[in-house]
Amino acid sequence: MNTEKKYLKLSGLEPLIITPESNFINVGERTNVAGSRKFLRLIKEEKFDEALAIARHQVEGGAQIIDINMDDGLLEGKEAMVRFMNLIAAEPDIARVPIMIDSSKWEIIEAGLQVAQGKCVVNSISLKEGEMQFIEQARKIKMYGAAVIVMAFDEFGQADTYERRIEIAKRSYDVLVNKVGFPSEDIIFDLNIFPVATGMDEHKRNAIDFIEATRWVRENLPNASVSGGVSNVSFSFRGNNAVREAMHSVFLYYAIKAGMNIGIVNPAMLEVYDDIPKDLLEHVEDVILDRREDATERLLDFAESVVSTSKERKVDLSWREKPLQERITHSLVKGLDEFIVEDVEAARLEAVKPIEVIEGNLMIGMNVVGDLFGSGKMFLPQVVKSARVMKKAVAYLLPFIELDKGGASQSNGKILLATVKGDVHDIGKNIVGVVLGCNNYDIVDLGVMVAPEKIIQAAKDKNVDAIGLSGLITPSLDEMVYLAKEMERQNFEVPLLIGGATTSKAHTAVKIDPQYKNAVVHVHDASRAVTVVGDLLNKRTNQKYVGDIKADYVKVREGFANRSSKKEYVSLVNARKNKFNIDWNTTTIKKPNFEGIQVFEDFDLTKLVDYIDWTPFFRTWELAGKYPAILSDEVVGESATNLFNDAKLMLAKVLNENLLTAKAVFGIFPANSVNDDDVEIYAHTDRTKVNVQFVTLRQQLKKKAGIPNIALADFVAPKETGIEDYMGAFCVSTGFGTAELAAEFERDHDDYNSIMIKAIADRLAEAFAEYLHEKVRKEYWGYATDEGLSNEELIKENYKGIRPAPGYPACPDHTEKWTIWDLLSVKETIGVELTDSLAMWPAASVSGYYFGNEKAKYFGVGKITEEQLKSVADRKNIDLEVMRKWLNPNLAE
Repeated sequence: MNTEKKYLKLSGLEPLIITPESNFINVGERTNVAGSRKFLRLIKEEKFDEALAIARHQVEGGAQIIDINMDDGLLEGKEAMVRFMNLIAAEPDIARVPIMIDSSKWEIIEAGLQVAQGKCVVNSISLKEGEMQFIEQARKIKMYGAAVIVMAFDEFGQADTYERRIEIAKRSYDVLVNKVGFPSEDIIFDLNIFPVATGMDEHKRNAIDFIEATRWVRENLPNASVSGGVSNVSFSFRGNNAVREAMHSVFLYYAIKAGMNIGIVNPAMLEVYDDIPKDLLEHVEDVILDRREDATERLLDFAESVVSTSKERKVDLSWREKPLQERITHSLVKGLDEFIVEDVEAARLEAVKPIEVIEGNLMIGMNVVGDLFGSGKMFLPQVVKSARVMKKAVAYLLPFIELDKGGASQSNGKILLATVKGDVHDIGKNIVGVVLGCNNYDIVDLGVMVAPEKIIQAAKDKNVDAIGLSGLITPSLDEMVYLAKEMERQNFEVPLLIGGATTSKAHTAVKIDPQYKNAVVHVHDASRAVTVVGDLLNKRTNQKYVGDIKADYVKVREGFANRSSKKEYVSLVNARKNKFNIDWNTTTIKKPNFEGIQVFEDFDLTKLVDYIDWTPFFRTWELAGKYPAILSDEVVGESATNLFNDAKLMLAKVLNENLLTAKAVFGIFPANSVNDDDVEIYAHTDRTKVNVQFVTLRQQLKKKAGIPNIALADFVAPKETGIEDYMGAFCVSTGFGTAELAAEFERDHDDYNSIMIKAIADRLAEAFAEYLHEKVRKEYWGYATDEGLSNEELIKENYKGIRPAPGYPACPDHTEKWTIWDLLSVKETIGVELTDSLAMWPAASVSGYYFGNEKAKYFGVGKITEEQLKSVADRKNIDLEVMRKWLNPNLAE
């Protein structure tokens, strides 16, 4: 390898040569639409003179390079980049410094390179998409004569350890220098600056690993530079600028000594290293350099004294003066875990056997929790917090119990819980498990997507007292019916509990209860679980309780049969004759501004916050009421407010630390309805080529005169009209990372935050679907460019067009997801997969269609006849019995 020392040379109208004697080169980032809301607004409003003033201000403020980024869904990024760079070229006081062309889209980078004057920097390329694309892009950058930032990212993800950083850096360097012939002095590595002091052990070395990797790069990869975004390191302390400024200064002090020579840092967020108070400096250095195991906890505690006095809060610790049992009960009721280990240890020293602390002190406290919950004086979020404290206490006691060999605590019973095969949703199941656990039931949680044979075997092996099944999607209902039949066949006697959003008392009574002679009970919500299980397992009263349920379900079945017999259904032919008619000669059809498929990788979650509908979040926690009124509700207001504050903290953590990854793929295509009920999707360059065909279901319930039998196909112009119409499809996910975070919380006995992260991910997924639909309406399709709806109006769906989803009332056929996945290559492009039961994984995902006609509306298909079932099976070329499985709940009796 040629070790001749060469220096990075950049230029605008003036040269910038970076030598060992150069001071740290600061990159100005305020001309980045992702880093400055003001700059984004000015570019959107085409106020380019004011946008140029921001660039000028940065140069005057000492920025030696200015970073320009136009990546935003609302912008034509390529045009904006070219226009802004051309304007800069005409401003000598700005153009004197080099430009950093910053984009995640290669076409924008190349457009910027074509108009750049002087020698600029490309930010960035990586091995993420493989070596072939990396080499191709590097060759073009070399051809344009630019330097390049290389992200420490490869086919397996971002480098987050010292070893991964140097591995990717060396591989990238070797490819660039030896295969591309790229000048080594024009290579700048961004080695990924991640937050420290997050509370997670795997983040403790984030700063020191970056610093050590920087030193390795500078010593082993001749002439290469190292860069990074410094503010990332302090995200855990957002809101405490004094600590953040100290963290930035300490990080830079050591990173620059190791060889970091370029970076993005706000000078206003830097403290002079020597001016940092010595006590703060010690705590910060302990964290940055990972010098102590308890460095994070010590800095968190110390940070309280650094915050301005206006933010100080006095904590009431008077309860710590009360007797031991009252302190333990207080911790459990209030969900406070700070002192629980201390108090449990005191109780253990007083007890004859450690098991007595669980059976006595802790259960006394949890009984208070149960009484308060049962009487409506405590609510589910508080109970889950109580469970977190209980688990922490039990985890502390278990080693002592093992040593004592004094036997296990007396349990109220052992309950097996499982989300059935094909289904991935488990929030409700987990809540039930927590509530039952709080009431001294042992929980055997098999997780999600559990096959029936595994449930059966585990029930036998664990000798459980009851089985609880959960499901959210329609196919889960059939899995529950099958399991009930199998339990009957194998002579089970334990009660079967049914729960989940798609379940109902009617379905349980009509479809499941007849299959199993022993107890089958639909549990509507977690608050009823304790009472139901208690009654089922009470040997003295359970016979009467089960008998009463069986009798009640007989009445439900009879009522259902009577109602069904009174309903009239029309033939498919007649239903089609009574279709929803649109006057295609007068209706407005907007040709989309964009046709084809668009993919969003690692979407900025902060853009979704304003689109969150919080009302379903509270329903997840079984708090009734609409947001924001629920926060001031006389009954649940205090609990809802505390829960909401915790949710906002979790959301902030997710956003600040990039804990979840959001991805999306959508497409808008030429389309026409065919054969009355179906929609052909054409290649956007050729209407004679059919890509896929969506099969829709039509209402068959007999309607009053003038009321149509609707199918989604009615909202797309029939092919025979000769009118060119359009349709879209999408899939969004904010669930990447959720399962890992939830598992991490569960390992720490923190069910509260395990449930919280899933609930937040679900809300973000729905917000992403709402956000993307708005962008489609207003920009990509553009049929509602003048729309100006508030979030409340969006939640009420007061917009033009609809986005129904397979599995929901307007299109209850889940198998249509297969067609969406084929059309958009969903799995290949963004990694969202379909389970055997067509649930989406990750669970926090939403998919569906886009219909843009002004007459399109949401509706429910309801029950269909065997005739339509056969027609659908024929049109989809799917076996009739397979189709019956998917649409069984929608078949008229």
